[in-house]
Amino acid sequence: SLALFLHSVSPCRALYSISRAKNLKMSTPENPRIIALFDVDGTLTIPRGEITPDMMAFMKELSKKITVGIVGGSDLPKQEEQLGAGIVNVFPYNFSQNGLVAYKDGKLLEAQTIAKFLGEDNVKRVVNWVLKYFSELDIPVKRGTFIEFRSGMLNISPIGRNCSREERNEYEKFDLEHNIRKNMVEAMKKEFADLNLTYSIGGQISFDCFPTGWDKTYCLKFVKPEDFDEVHFFGDKTFEGGNDFEIFSHERTIGHTVTSPEDTKAQCTKLFMS
Repeated sequence: SLALFLHSVSPCRALYSISRAKNLKMSTPENPRIIALFDVDGTLTIPRGEITPDMMAFMKELSKKITVGIVGGSDLPKQEEQLGAGIVNVFPYNFSQNGLVAYKDGKLLEAQTIAKFLGEDNVKRVVNWVLKYFSELDIPVKRGTFIEFRSGMLNISPIGRNCSREERNEYEKFDLEHNIRKNMVEAMKKEFADLNLTYSIGGQISFDCFPTGWDKTYCLKFVKPEDFDEVHFFGDKTFEGGNDFEIFSHERTIGHTVTSPEDTKAQCTKLFMS
């Protein structure tokens, strides 16, 4: 059935707040006019993994030095799975879906949806094309949830998001060797040139499709120039075509490429805590 292929994450679910989460009071850091924004996968956690207690403790210590913000591509429920329930209350700025769902000091600022922006006819056009493409794609393993409809983007996975950790790791190697995602992105650029979409390869198994300008730079509209002297960004997919590239190379940011949570910790210690 279509449910095997298309999984929808409702905007309402993406915006929920967990009442049982502890609402931590955010104190003013020593250098409030310096902000560091952090990607999640590969930066604060291993891909789709949970943050370690040691890494979270470090981030809370860092937030005493500078202003800290989270900017991830996944929706808020998935971000909470990785960083903990009530993460919007832990650091001053929290952006899920690249900032299309934006929180400041635990309060919702804005929520945007791709369905409203593109219109249902164009959403169906993209979904139907992707499912036909996958039906003709020969890869070693296919599972389920090949398209995840998020309020701000379509997340597209050739293997399917229901794959196991082992299958995810094996697919990443296969994808890097055979350019499965890269080739599909090129085909979609030609097919949907009229929709002015951006495609961003991130993580191990999928890529995002969203209106141009809805990459991670979208979150910068909430990081006001008059409030900060320096805006740092830390991410692992900072290469062109990666989902951190646009914000990493943006004129307003000082970009830092990291290779793991441990590397993030080391670079931040050297920059902000020495």
